[in-house]
Parts: sequence; C-alpha cells; structure tokens
Amino acid sequence: MAKQSLTITIFFFFFMTLCSTCPIDQKNALLKFKSSLINLTLNTTNLDVFINGIDSWDHNNALDCCQWERVLCSSKPNSSSVIGLYLDTLLVVISTDSMVVPTSVLMPLFGIKTLKLLDISSNKIQGEIPGFGLANLTKLAYLNMMGNKFSGSIPKQVFKLKSLKYLDLSNNFLSGNLSHEVGFLRNLRALKLDQNSLGGSIPMEIGNLKKLEELSLGINIFDGEIPASIGFLKELKKLDLSHNLLSMEIPFVIGELTNLTTLVLGGNRLSGEIPLSIEKLVKLETFDLEKNMLGGEIPLWLFGMESLKNLHLGKNNLTWNGAKGLEPKFQLWKLSLSSCRVEGEIPSWISKQKGLDFLDLSENKLEGEFPLWLAEMEVGGIILSDNKLSGSLSPRLFESRNLSVLALSRNNFSGELPENIGEASAIMILMLASNQFSGEVPKSITNIYRLLLLDLSKNRFSGSNLPAFGDDALLAYVDISSNEFSGEIPTTFSQETRILAMGNNNFSGSIPKNLTKLTLLEHLELNDNNITGELPSFFSQISTLEILILRNNSIHGLIPHDMFNNLSSLRILDVSNNKLVGTIPNQNTKNLLGMINTPKTLSSIRDVFTIPIEYNDLIVNWKSSKQGISHNSLGIYSLLDMSRNMLFGEIPSSLGELKGLKLLNMSHNRLTGKIPSSFGDLESVESLDLSHNRLTGSIPPTFSKLLELSTLVLSNNLLSGKIPLGGQMDTMADAASYANNSGLCGMQIHVLCSDQKLSPPRVVEEEDDESDDEWFRWEGVGFGYSAGFFLTVGILYFSGYVVPKKVNNTQRRRRRTSQH
Repeated sequence: MAKQSLTITIFFFFFMTLCSTCPIDQKNALLKFKSSLINLTLNTTNLDVFINGIDSWDHNNALDCCQWERVLCSSKPNSSSVIGLYLDTLLVVISTDSMVVPTSVLMPLFGIKTLKLLDISSNKIQGEIPGFGLANLTKLAYLNMMGNKFSGSIPKQVFKLKSLKYLDLSNNFLSGNLSHEVGFLRNLRALKLDQNSLGGSIPMEIGNLKKLEELSLGINIFDGEIPASIGFLKELKKLDLSHNLLSMEIPFVIGELTNLTTLVLGGNRLSGEIPLSIEKLVKLETFDLEKNMLGGEIPLWLFGMESLKNLHLGKNNLTWNGAKGLEPKFQLWKLSLSSCRVEGEIPSWISKQKGLDFLDLSENKLEGEFPLWLAEMEVGGIILSDNKLSGSLSPRLFESRNLSVLALSRNNFSGELPENIGEASAIMILMLASNQFSGEVPKSITNIYRLLLLDLSKNRFSGSNLPAFGDDALLAYVDISSNEFSGEIPTTFSQETRILAMGNNNFSGSIPKNLTKLTLLEHLELNDNNITGELPSFFSQISTLEILILRNNSIHGLIPHDMFNNLSSLRILDVSNNKLVGTIPNQNTKNLLGMINTPKTLSSIRDVFTIPIEYNDLIVNWKSSKQGISHNSLGIYSLLDMSRNMLFGEIPSSLGELKGLKLLNMSHNRLTGKIPSSFGDLESVESLDLSHNRLTGSIPPTFSKLLELSTLVLSNNLLSGKIPLGGQMDTMADAASYANNSGLCGMQIHVLCSDQKLSPPRVVEEEDDESDDEWFRWEGVGFGYSAGFFLTVGILYFSGYVVPKKVNNTQRRRRRTSQH
C-alpha cells in the first residue's frame, strides 16, 4: 500500500540515481541492522524463518550500499547519503507459531540522520515505539510502521517531526495511555481480549504535524473522542481512524480539511448525526462511517457530492428517508447502506450508477423481485441478505463475467436456479441460504473454477446426484445442510475443502472412505440423516479434523479403539443419538490435544475478504437444549457428546485429562461403575451430564474443583452418599439434577446425611420468624454460608419447609396396633 502512494512515487523519481559512494557510518549501520536480524533468527527455536530481500547487504559486495536492495540514496557531486529504506516484510516465518521481534533491532537505523523515508511495516516488531530513536530522524517525511505489534502511546517525539507528510501506524496495539510495562508485556491475544479497558485517546499533539498529507491510525485501541486539533491538518488528503474504540460525535472541524479525498472512520463507537460540515469536503472520494452508532437520517446533501466514489454508511442507526425522484450527482464504485431501514423496492437511482462494482443493501426491509436492471449492471459484488425479496433469479444475472460475490441469504426467493449459473465464472462467494429455492443444483455450477464458498443451506434443494467438483477446484467452504438431498453421501468435492456441512438431509448408507481424500478437512457435519453402518476408524487419517458432528443417525457398532490416534486437532465430537455399543475407548485420549489444551481460533477463509460473510451457527446440545454456536466463537469451544447410545462399561478415567472440554455429555447410555475422580480435573467444563445410566458410588469430592461448572445433571443413576460442597457445587441446587438415585443426600437437595446432627428443635405451635432464624443459624454452621446455601434458605423459608421428625421402631409398632 505504501509504495503505491503518490508520495512514494515522488520520492522515488526525485532522488533515485546511481551513486558512487555512501558514508561508511551509514553502511556500517545497515550491516549492523542485518546482523541483529540474523542473530534474532539464530536464537529462535521451533520456527522456520528467513530474511527476505537484503542478501546484497554484504561487506564483500562490490556494489556501493546505495545500490543495495531496499536502499535509496540522494545524489550529490562527490558523495551520497541514504535517504530511504524500504524494510517492509523482512522476516518470513514458515510456521504457525508467532515470533517476537524487539524494538532494539531498529537502533542502528536511527543513526542514519539523513533518512527521509522509513518503511518498517509488517515485521512483527513488539514493544513501544522508540521515540528517542525517531527524534534523530528530523528529516523524515515518510514513516510507515503499520502491521507490527507496537503498543503503548505514540511517543511525543513523533509530533516534533515537522517534515512528516505520511504517517501510518495502523494495525498495531497503540492507545493513548498504556504504560511501558503493559505495552511491552501484553501479548497479542491478551491485548485483543482486554481492548475495552486498555484504550486511550489520540493525543492532541497530532495537530502539530501540519504538513501531513496521509494519516492512518486504524486497527488500534484508541478510545475517547477524535481530537479537535485534527482540524489543523489542512494539507491532509487521507484520514483513517477506523477500527478503534473512538466515541462521541464526529468533530465539526473535520469539515475544514478541504483537501481530504479519503475519510475512513468505520468500526468505532461514534454517535450523533453526520455533521453538516462534511458537505464542504468537495474533493472527498471515499467516505466510510460503517459499523458505528450514528443516528438520524442519511442527509440528502451527500448525494450532491460529485467527487464521491465510495460511500459506506451501513451498520449504524441511520435511516434512509426514501426520497423519490432522487438523482445523485456522483457516480459510485462502492455503496453500502446495510441496516439503514431502507424499505420498498431496491432504489431505482442505483441503476444510474454505471460504474458500480459493489452493492450492500443487506439487513433492510426491501421487498419485490430481484430487478432485471441490477442483473444487467455487471456489478462485481451484490449483498442483499436479510431482506424480504422474493421471486426467482433471472438467467441474465449469471451472464455477468464480473460477478464475484452474490449473497442473497435469508430472503423469500424461490424457484430453481438458472441452468446457466456456471457462466458466471468469476464468482468466489455464493450464499443463498434460508430461502425457498428448490429442484436440483445445476451441473454447470462446477464450471465456476474460482468458487471458494458455497452456502445453499436451509432451502428445498433435492436430488441424489450432487454436481461433482473436480479435485483441482478451489472450493473450501460447502454448506448444503437442511435441504432434501438424498442418496449416498457425496464425496466429489475439491481437495481444498475445509468446511463441509451436509446435515439435515436424507442421505443414507454408510460413511464413505473417500472422505479421506479431503486432507485439509477441518469441519464435517453429517447429523440428522439416515446414515447407517459402523463408525469408521479411517477418520484418524484426516489429521486436520477439528469438528465432527454425526448425531441423530443410525450408526451402530463399536467405537474404534484407534479412532483418536491421529486426531490431535479434534475439538468438537458429537456422536449422540445413534446406536453405538461397547465400551468407551480407554486409550489414546492423550492424543486429543484439541480437547486437552486451550482451543485456538478456528482457521477461516473469511479473513481473505473485506466483505461481511455470515456463516451458519453450529448447532449443539448445550446445557439440555439445542443451541447455536457462532463461527466467530467456535475457537473457544471444545465439546464431547456421546449421549443417547447403548454404550456400557465403566467411564474411562482418562477422560479427565481432557482439560479443555467445556461440555461433556455421556447421558442416556448403560454405563456402570463409579464416576472417575479425575473428572475433577476438567477445569474448563461448564456442562456435565452423566444422567440416565447405571452409575454407582458417590459423587467424587473432586467436583468441588470445577470452578467453571454451571450445569450438572446426574439424575437416574444408582448414586449414593453426600453431594460434595465447595466451589460451584454449592450452587448446583436443582433437585431434578439428582433425581432418581438410590441414596444421595446433602444441602443441595434438602436431605440430611447421616453424619449431620441437628440440635434438639424447639416445639412450637406455629412457625414464626424466630424458628426460621434458628434453622438458618444451624445450616450456616453446618455448610459455611455459601452463595448456594443462601438461595436454598430462601426457597425453604417461603415454602414453609420443616425438618421431618425421626420415628423409631417402637412408635411404628404402636401406630400399626392403633390402626388395627
């Protein structure tokens, strides 16, 4: 991005010449910088790293350092000086692990005081921006530090670089008030999680940089209001403050920046209305306010701004007034009015935007059919999801060679897909979920070579011969769930397939071994079909598998003992409501690293795109009911559900090693023996269901260690003894969770255990406050006044609970005699 800017082009042509010499101290500084990078890579373990593009930097190289790669020098009669360094993306890491590059590697560069251009973007540099080093570079006109891991505040020395024309600090972790310690020690994940509380304002001193033409501070954690001093930057052409935590109203002074061509403020918490002063920005081409909290009506004066090319106002609380006869003076390339309360038919004025390449009108109240004029416009991206549009799709739409994104999910479209759908060969994303499309999927769809994402879920598509995608296709995400497909499970998908959802159909037969050809498969859903046969062991050959959903089928037989041998990435396994028999494998659970360790974020192809993509939720039996887990949250969940089968034998104690599990459900089987005490090691578990089995013995005291537990169901077993106290167990007070066991007792179910003694009760004719108070004090002594106990006392108090009096054998005989 930096090298394509106008500023860079001017620098390049003005200063680039071949020169005979460069100062020795500057040459040594560059060599020292390279040496520090080499030492860094040598000291890095478990990473495959190489340095990119500075091979020519060498003491023995005959070339002068001004002719080295990535180095730019000025031209002088007798000597040259280094004035530009293009050091972006120096380190290439071929590994999934992260690498930390300290700011100390930059120190040699700060001695080159003639620098006018410094680009160190995308280098994973972590720590605070070295202000004292930058203070030496008083001639800097161009500074690009984007795409690193810089934290803390913008150092005050930056605001004294009076020659700066270009400043890009985007895509870091910068704020206004982080201390050095916090900024240096917080890692990537922690900063993301804590961004709501670690922010700080953009410094008012930003107004000192009066020569700035481009300022990018996007994708950081700045909060507070946009400083009014921004109005002093009269030369500014581009302002990007997007994706921070900025709030309050857009300052009126932004309208004084009359040279602005790009204003990007999306992805913040800005409120109020769009200020009228924006109308004065007559050179404005890109105006992006998307994903804020702005309100009021979309002003009509925006449509009189002739220079506008890109207008993004979606995902706010804005309202479209639906002005009839509107004739905008601009010709847009991109338009987003998502969730702007647009009603009626798709606005006809859009048909006059002859160069339109992207249109997002999703989440509105649009009605009517897909207009023919829109199909004829050759738009590249069309997003109309979450409306009330109806009718069928015209074949003309798929004659477009420009159409790359078509998202029509959650409307009322119907009919069959046009046979010529494959002519739209540029489509990369096709999302038609939750409509009423029917019939077979046209065979020509396999001609769309660039197709990456296909979502046909929740329609009425049918047929037993799904189109066969070639092995060399690029298709990575396929969701055909909740339709009426039948026949055997299809396997003719691309080898690039990562997500494959085929649940809620009428597929039958056994699970085909051809699925093992999908060597990149991460997510497989086959639930709610008519699948028979045994649970195959060949799943272990798909080592990338993270999610496997097979519930509600007729799969029978044993669980293969070697099934988990190679599934180190598996995090979610649901084989519930089948006909599985035999014992639960007691081996190789140590291989299930995805269920042992804290889950990592699920890889996703959505990150490739800059458009909104909404995947369907993953439906699971969560805490006794079916719930959807958003794909945005899948990375933090690890689940194991083997309920509603015919499994028998003891529960393997090795399951207690799966410390990453949030849900464990073994209910409705024929399991026997004791509950393993190792279950107390399931430190992440929130829902544990072992009900409807034949478990015996007591509930392990180790359950008091389950600090995340919120749902516990142990009913319909043969359990006995005292229910453990302490931790979350004090709050597990739903009697139904323990019902139908042979002899459980404890505070949670209001049943005294034999080792609990009650002081002689006072005999009273009526219950009063004092008697309740005596009972309260006794329970407090016995059970420690836990939070769960207070809840129990409240229930007993209002229900008039009285402790039953014990009856001895002599009294029973006397009663029976008196009855006769």
